[in-house]
Amino acid sequence: MHYRKIGNSGLEGSVIALGTWVMGGWMWGGADELESINAIHAGLDSGINFIDTAPMYGFGYSEEVVAKALKGKRDKVILATKFGLRWDLQEGTFFFNTNRKNNAGVDEEIPVYKNLSPDSIVYELENSLKRLQTDYIDLYQSHWQAPSTAIEDTMAALLKLQEQGKIRAIGVCNATVAQMKEYGAIVSDQEKYHMLHRKIEADGNVDYCVENNLAVLAYSPIAQGLLTGRVTPGRTYNQGDLRLNSPFFKEENVLKINAMLDEFKPIAEEYNLTLGQLALAWTFNRRGITHLLCGARTPAQARENAAAGDVQISEADINSIDSIWTKYFGNGEA
Repeated sequence: MHYRKIGNSGLEGSVIALGTWVMGGWMWGGADELESINAIHAGLDSGINFIDTAPMYGFGYSEEVVAKALKGKRDKVILATKFGLRWDLQEGTFFFNTNRKNNAGVDEEIPVYKNLSPDSIVYELENSLKRLQTDYIDLYQSHWQAPSTAIEDTMAALLKLQEQGKIRAIGVCNATVAQMKEYGAIVSDQEKYHMLHRKIEADGNVDYCVENNLAVLAYSPIAQGLLTGRVTPGRTYNQGDLRLNSPFFKEENVLKINAMLDEFKPIAEEYNLTLGQLALAWTFNRRGITHLLCGARTPAQARENAAAGDVQISEADINSIDSIWTKYFGNGEA
């Protein structure tokens, strides 16, 4: 496993990190707690030392699962979580409506708000610390940006928490270059990035992070499984799974993506990699992309993802992958 610095935080994380959105079940058609815990253990045993979660992943459930998995192992990991999405308080900037089962087990619609106010940050942190059964967070990140609170006010609250030792480093997610400049003393930017979605290159995020020594944490690096080659046209998903309505998963796009992956197979075989591992290795070899947040439902998936973390692809093969990609997606994304 390769390890890289997370900006100037003094923290060094595995290039393959473990993302835990799927472990919260929300928007993924549910999750099995024991399987999730075993997946985390398999990732740790395979060299992963970087785990990313968030309160919104299952309304706190993902953080609770991570805590159970890290019992007795907390000092072995860089633990990242987030703040800024409230489903229990209708203050800030309305974001979207979602469904959650109430105490009677019935789905009810609830609104989610972006809230980066100082009081909300303190409240969220205390709840995350309790759920994660720890007294500090290594990397605390604003989940989404909200115009309802001035960034300088958000940052002032975070710096105070950092002075108190409750957080070690500050990061952002889903931010623009202008917003990162306003934040100032951050160490990382977490953004969606994969072979089919490279918007942060055009938007300047990557350039800004390289120039300012910030880590880029890429989430969804295998496009929710599409880049594994295991997704077939007509595949069905459980109710509540976000892939049901994703344009990437339309039949015509799945066919196009799989045709591209077929051309990748000789390169993957040369390195003895699965297609998913090749996609991961290509991604963390991109300029400025420092760490990949890879979700896993099972121990086998966690081990497979981790095994990509020590792959070095030759420049010639990267160029070949780029040429094939351009053939299929050079005129835009799926």
